[in-house]
Order: sequence, then C-alpha cells, then structure tokens
Amino acid sequence: MQFTLVKHNSEAYWKCVALRDKLLRKPLGLAFSKEELMQENNQIHFALIKNNEVIACLSLVPNDDKQIKMRQVCVDSTIQQKGVGRNLVLNAEKWAIENHYNKMYCHARANVLPFYEKMAYKKIGNTFLEVGIPHFKMEKVLI
Repeated sequence: MQFTLVKHNSEAYWKCVALRDKLLRKPLGLAFSKEELMQENNQIHFALIKNNEVIACLSLVPNDDKQIKMRQVCVDSTIQQKGVGRNLVLNAEKWAIENHYNKMYCHARANVLPFYEKMAYKKIGNTFLEVGIPHFKMEKVLI
C-alpha cells in the first residue's frame, strides 16, 4: 500500500472520485456535479494505492486559522475493518502536522463515530443533518 498525494484532475483523482461516488454518494441517491468536482482543485487529495488501484482516499480543506478539515474519507468496502482507514487518516494527520496545522476536524456520519473516537477525535456539539443524514463535528488537536 502506498500513501500518495493525488493531483486534482489526474487519473488517480478520478479513481478517488469513483470510489467516493460508489461508497458515499450513490447509497444516498446523490451524484457529484461537474462544478462541485472542479471546485475541489483547492483541496488536498490523498489516496492509498495498491496494485495501481485506489483502495482508500480522503480530501483535506485548509483553513486560514491553522485548522484543516478532513472530508470524503472512504475505504473500499472489501477491505474495511482491516486498519486501512486508520493508516489513511494517520498519514493525513502526519502531513497536516508537517505543514503546520494544529487541528484537524471533520463532519462524521453518525455510523462511523466509533472509528474517529478510537483515533482520539472528540465529538463537538450536537448532531446535524448533512446530505440528509445525521453527522457530528469531530476534531483532534494535532501534536
């Protein structure tokens, strides 16, 4: 498995989009718009690649206040619960620390709270709806 920075609009980026669409969008009856994907050019995209296939990915959205938002985290359904997501997030946190961010946060779907809690993310505030399903803001101070 190789953790790699993915350039927007590259072949690897489109493989990430396909995985995100399959796991995060289609189950909710949603689809990415062309405009939405083109706006992702200001985000930082990472993937775990095995045998030239994207098996997990996430995106980071920098803020001016040294916080960074993690979004669209997904792991291929055939390899979930095997530490792949943990590897992905830990590598993204390492990158964030190296680039002088001091806090990472995300809007986590309610069903994945245990994953983030095991990784020392803390729930902030109450549940809210995003893309029609319950989410919580989760954050972690980076060391």
